[in-house]
Amino acid sequence: MHPHPHFDATASLHLHALISDLHRRVRMLGSDIQEEERKAGNPDPASLSYPMLALDLRARRANLHDTIATLERTSKRHPGFEVARAA
Repeated sequence: MHPHPHFDATASLHLHALISDLHRRVRMLGSDIQEEERKAGNPDPASLSYPMLALDLRARRANLHDTIATLERTSKRHPGFEVARAA
């Protein structure tokens, strides 16, 4: 039995929306990281005086990148899920 086309289309749209939202959040975190680095006057994460908040934001951003990659890989394995990469 084949899945319903309506379900596939809806699931694909939801997945695309989720990935787009995660890309937007990655950009926001990038801006927040830059602001913290600017305030601290230190853009070097290896430095002892690098802001802890910026380190935390970098870890969150890396986790989101991993999540996006996983969702995109998953979407490629399922033909009904066609995901366009957000700009």
